Amino acid sequence: MNGRAAVAALLAVLLAGCGVPTDDAPRAVEVPPGPFPTPGTATSAPSGRFDEVLCFVRNDRLVPVVRRLDTSPPVDEHLEHLLAGPSQSERDDGLTSALPGAVTVAGVRLAGTRAEVDVPEAREETGRSDEVLAFGQIVCTLTARAEVDSVSFLRDGQPLEVPRADGSLSQAPLTAADYDELTRPG
Repeated sequence: MNGRAAVAALLAVLLAGCGVPTDDAPRAVEVPPGPFPTPGTATSAPSGRFDEVLCFVRNDRLVPVVRRLDTSPPVDEHLEHLLAGPSQSERDDGLTSALPGAVTVAGVRLAGTRAEVDVPEAREETGRSDEVLAFGQIVCTLTARAEVDSVSFLRDGQPLEVPRADGSLSQAPLTAADYDELTRPG
């Protein structure tokens, strides 16, 4: 046998020894602990958690903020989170709320895919002129929910005229598109 043939035979023997050993019968394989991500999905967020979008204000613009919650809150609790205002870290990031003093909310309920927000009569003049931002915060927050397409405002069960971003008043149900001018960078 020449030198090349001997090297080729030696390589064949060595490579044959690098394979996976075979078994005479199938054997059970333990599944590693999960959960396993679906291909093409992000894995940075823990499973079973929900995004809650709240719209706050920075420099007279509406800014959506996403908070991570363990459960998806009902619509009334979602609105309560908005009314509570930005967290300390959100305030440190320059976010505020136009809601305190501008708009008082007595409650919210779903009527199909429309959220109906009860707004009682204001008790006294607050001196605030940013009602459009306050109503925009509510509309943009609630329509971020999958089950809410629009928001209407009621006072004593009757439709309430509220300002839209273009300065017009509307009694019709509103959508986030009615406040687009306030969500785009200025």
